[in-house]
Amino acid sequence: MPAPAPDHPEPLLRLDRVTKSFGAHRAVDAVSLDLAPGEFLCLLGPSGCGKSTLLRLLAGFETPDAGTIRLGGEDLTGLPPHRRPVNMMFQSYALFPHMSVAQNLAYGLQGLGHSRSAIAERVQGLLRLVKLEGFGARRPDKLSGGQRQRVALARALAREPQLLLLDEPLGALDRALREETQGELRALQRRLGTGFVVVTHDPEEAMALADRIGVMDRGRLVQVGPARDLYERPASRFVAGLLGDVNLIAGFLESAVGAMRSVRTELGPIRAVASEALSGAELGDPVVVAVRPERMRFGAGDNALAGTLVDAAYLGDRMRRQVRMADGTVLRASASLPEEAAGPAVGDSISPGFAPEDGWILPA
Repeated sequence: MPAPAPDHPEPLLRLDRVTKSFGAHRAVDAVSLDLAPGEFLCLLGPSGCGKSTLLRLLAGFETPDAGTIRLGGEDLTGLPPHRRPVNMMFQSYALFPHMSVAQNLAYGLQGLGHSRSAIAERVQGLLRLVKLEGFGARRPDKLSGGQRQRVALARALAREPQLLLLDEPLGALDRALREETQGELRALQRRLGTGFVVVTHDPEEAMALADRIGVMDRGRLVQVGPARDLYERPASRFVAGLLGDVNLIAGFLESAVGAMRSVRTELGPIRAVASEALSGAELGDPVVVAVRPERMRFGAGDNALAGTLVDAAYLGDRMRRQVRMADGTVLRASASLPEEAAGPAVGDSISPGFAPEDGWILPA
C-alpha cells in the first residue's frame, strides 16, 4: 500500500508500486506513496539511491517499467511531460542565457493562446511573487545565485502546475544564502498551496523544508514521515545515521516488558524502547540501541555506563564531549549551554547515560 498522506482521503498524487530499471540496475524499486494537496515532501538519500530518477518519472522524462502514477485522480503513467500539469525546476536552473528575466518567464506561457498583455501581466505577477520587481530586463549572468534560483522557481510556477518538482534547488547556493532561501521557499509554498516534491541529499535542508520526508535507499522508499518522527524514531540504522549524529550500541535482546526491552551489551545492561522493526524478533537476537548525542546525560542513574572523557569542545551554543568506553567504543554527548561551572575534565572517569525512553532499539 502507498505510504499515506496525513488527513487526506483523496491524495493529490498517488504512486503505486512504481518501478524503473536501467539494464540490470533497479533505480526505483516498487515505490508506493501518497501526497496530500498542498503538501511539501522531500525525497532524501545519498547519491544513487533513486530519488532523482523518481522525480524524472513524476515529470514524465522517464517511463516506469511497472506501477502507476496518478495526479488528481488522473493516470499520468503514459503521458509525455508537456501534457502533465506538472513542472520541474532543475538543479542547474536551465535559464536561457540570451534571454532577459522577463523573456525567460514568458517563454513557457507562449503558445497557450494568451494575449501579449496577459503574458506581460503574468510575468509581472511572477516577479512580484519571488521579490524580483525591476529585474525583468536583466540577463541571467547579471544576477546573483540566489536571484537566478528565484527566476528558475518563478518560471517553473508560470503555468500554475498542480505539482512542482525541484531537483536539489538550493545546491548551488552558499550556506548563508541557502538557509535564507529555505525560509523563502517554504513561505512561498504555503502561500501558493501547490504540492511540492523536492529532492535533496542534505538532511538539515529536508528537515527545514518538508511536511514529510521520504528516505530512499537503493531504489526503495524505506521510511516516510515528519522530520521529528524520522529523527527520534528511525526505522533502521540507515535512517538513524542519515538524519544526524547518533550513538549506536551493539547488543542482544534479553527481556521484554511492555514497549521496553532489555539489551545485553559489552558496556552493561541497557533498557530502551523497541522499534516496530523489531516485531517478530526473539530473545538473543542481535540489535543496536540508537541514542542521539543531545539525549546523553552524565551521572544519571538510568542506563549509566562507565567511560573516560577523551575530548570536550566548546561550540558556542553547546558543549560536545566524547567518551571512550572500556571496549573502545566512543560515545558522543552534546549539551546546550549554559553548562555547569565545573564540568568534567579530559581524562576524568565519567558515567554517560540516558533515559530508557530516549533510546531506540533497532535490528542490528
